[in-house]
Amino acid sequence: MTIDACLTSRLNRRIGQAMHDYSMLVDGDRVLVAVSGGVDSLVLAWLLRFWQHKAPIRYVLKAVVVENELWRRHPESAGAIARICGQLERIGIEYQTVRGWSLAEEHRNCYHCARNRRSQLFDLARQEGWSKIAFGHHKDDLIETLLLNMICSGNISTMVPKQVLFGGKLALIRPMAYLEKEEVLEIAARIGIDAVENLCPLAGNTHRQRVRELLAQLYTMEPGARNSIFAAMANVREGYLL
Repeated sequence: MTIDACLTSRLNRRIGQAMHDYSMLVDGDRVLVAVSGGVDSLVLAWLLRFWQHKAPIRYVLKAVVVENELWRRHPESAGAIARICGQLERIGIEYQTVRGWSLAEEHRNCYHCARNRRSQLFDLARQEGWSKIAFGHHKDDLIETLLLNMICSGNISTMVPKQVLFGGKLALIRPMAYLEKEEVLEIAARIGIDAVENLCPLAGNTHRQRVRELLAQLYTMEPGARNSIFAAMANVREGYLL
């Protein structure tokens, strides 16, 4: 299968639309790709490497794996890191691994861990002059975050496809924002990406996982709910909110 055949025109068009709608990449960008070992981030690394071959602009790529402190304590963590790096080598993208910052005992939860890793990525970007950090979040992640924030934090917000920070010095981009999880898995199957098991002891028992299960039930009852909720995030009628 050729590299172009690995990505159907339908999915390629949707990724391109998200990139265009939010002006995610410009000529000369230096892009860090945050890789966790999950299927989403590995597919993103492949996609951005793939787009380097066809994009009318030039940009530099590097993947970075931040070793989660809790994840690192697992006896199989070294093997998992090796499997992640092996797939990045096969993709053909430069990469590095960095040791995650330590967390205080009272902060050993998903929220603080994610915040910690993000801060570490910000520091790395600033030190090495990277202009963008790319995350593998997709359409379902954005919807889950919306409900998660409503249910657990009492606010209406989500992750956005592009977020400019630090006075324009850095931007976070999510090129797969218009893809559903199943479509990401479709790409992974075509290109032979294998997710590396999440070794964190908190995996599978989180608020996000419960929201994901709740949404799955909703989609079964109302098949069009996913697209309607996603559209609603760009159709906020502020005059009808408190």
